[in-house]
Amino acid sequence: MSRRPEEHAFLAIVGPTGAGKTALSLSVAQALGGEIVSMDSRQVYRGMDIGTAKVTLADRGRAPHHGLDLIDPDEIYSAGRFARDARVWIRDIRSRGRVPILVGGTGFFLRALTHPLFEEPPMDPGRRTRLQRLLEDMPVEELEEWAGALDPARSPVAKQGGRQRLVRACLLPLMTGRPLSWWHARSPGPAPLTGLVLVVAVPVEVLDRRIDERVSHMEREGLVAEVQALLHAGYGEDSPGLSAVGYREVVEHLTGRTTLQDAMERTRRATRQYARRQRTWFRRQLPSGALELDGTRPVGELTAQAVSAWRRSATA
Repeated sequence: MSRRPEEHAFLAIVGPTGAGKTALSLSVAQALGGEIVSMDSRQVYRGMDIGTAKVTLADRGRAPHHGLDLIDPDEIYSAGRFARDARVWIRDIRSRGRVPILVGGTGFFLRALTHPLFEEPPMDPGRRTRLQRLLEDMPVEELEEWAGALDPARSPVAKQGGRQRLVRACLLPLMTGRPLSWWHARSPGPAPLTGLVLVVAVPVEVLDRRIDERVSHMEREGLVAEVQALLHAGYGEDSPGLSAVGYREVVEHLTGRTTLQDAMERTRRATRQYARRQRTWFRRQLPSGALELDGTRPVGELTAQAVSAWRRSATA
């Protein structure tokens, strides 16, 4: 097993939806004696397995996993909470002489570790979800205007961070009556963690094809039945979990607002758009030392590259 460098608290494997992170992470975890920390904002939800492409129970047997099935679909799991939980998992994994491997496409979760956030105040989940949807549908230019009006002090930082940070810069003051800069000043975060970050990169045309195949697979595996079970369990369509791509489209089908064929096609389109936003975020926000892996290459080859990079970092 490799020696862990003090300067790197973890190894992170990131990239857009459909890049092949899950298969690679399992292989790397077995090669390094690691444990996987999920960095996916949707896989925290219980009962949401098919539509989030959650790692199977069989694959979880190949390496211990953390960060899955933490909350119900009507709850919120913030980046700040992830950072707090992940610090505990990372410390525990390292204490047992193993390698923490963070895996996922939620870039804001990774940033919450490397650039710590303040603790987000309690907010009504349903109202927050509805407002977030409205903000996410706005053009970037309009979001920039809102951010400038709601929080002039924080607006320049939000604009540099792209759509996701702009949404957050607008959401918090609208929900709490206090701007983001006010909360930052009163709730300083913990010390940042550093890690070796590997980005799995895939050409857009390959990614689109994988996404189309993944959505078709989800439909065959029972996505509609999964969403129906959540609705029957009493979770409203404004639940934070059901706002995820794929779930909201199927909800519209089950409530008679669209056909199944249209819901699946819209899921493909929305997932492709989401993957493009992820690609953009990772290009702009990752640390300068992040290494890129060619996601079209075989998993074995990528595993060797990842293991080599981690071991080199241990002796640097």
